[in-house]
Amino acid sequence: MAVRRIHHLDCATFRPYGRRFVDGDGGLVATGTIVTHCLLVETDTRLVLVDSGFGTADLADPKRRLGTIFILSGRPVLDPEQTALRQVARLGYRPEDVADVLLTHLDVDHAGGLADFPGATVHVFETEHRAAMAGDGRFGGSRYRPFHWGHGPRWALHRPEGEPWFGFECARNLDRELSDFVLVSLPGHTLGHAGVAVRRSDAWLLHAGDSYMDQRMLDPQRPRCPTGLAIFQWGVAADRAARWKTLERLRALASRHAAEVRLFPAHDAREFNRLRGD
Repeated sequence: MAVRRIHHLDCATFRPYGRRFVDGDGGLVATGTIVTHCLLVETDTRLVLVDSGFGTADLADPKRRLGTIFILSGRPVLDPEQTALRQVARLGYRPEDVADVLLTHLDVDHAGGLADFPGATVHVFETEHRAAMAGDGRFGGSRYRPFHWGHGPRWALHRPEGEPWFGFECARNLDRELSDFVLVSLPGHTLGHAGVAVRRSDAWLLHAGDSYMDQRMLDPQRPRCPTGLAIFQWGVAADRAARWKTLERLRALASRHAAEVRLFPAHDAREFNRLRGD
């Protein structure tokens, strides 16, 4: 099995107020831009979706399925054309062509599209699945929304016990047809947060999810992050010490293995546009 092509999809754009605190430039009352970077990977044998953004059912009933607090604070665009389902269709595929969904975590903006691909196997770390099924009251119910797995997905639960990936604990051999994919343990934002590594012909591509929010945070000389994003990351982290350790390790990975691994986070609009243009 070989990766043939990778499509970069924004499956949920947010327009929060306070651009200077979100994007790092612009006015205080201007709106910033946050994307939800997903991947559609074409292999020799199947389609694989990495994260799923919002689903069509979320956009039909956003207050109930996403939560009022989430909508008011993040100001999502809620455009049905951004759903993974619609974007997969525009690329000429059917929902049933997506055989697997690999998730960085089960937050509302990453797992919302699962129900649009009911036949897919959903891969996630066992720790993350356990936390989501138990619920998390610290965030007013806005982190995990049972609506998103109410259709009864076929779960494939993994543990980070394979041969380390660039020193990171990970799960390999997810499926015999997924030999070019690795779930990398990146805990902190959530307890079972993962990165999804995809092996290309020239280098690895690591979708780091919400383990960091802005690519400038990996700058080895002057790491930085807009104030609003820094506060947000600190506030929603399930394990702040683990999140900080993960960030330091990712920064080292980016510095020492730049030719072998290309990292990106889920919500950086600039990085999304750069990768989509490659």
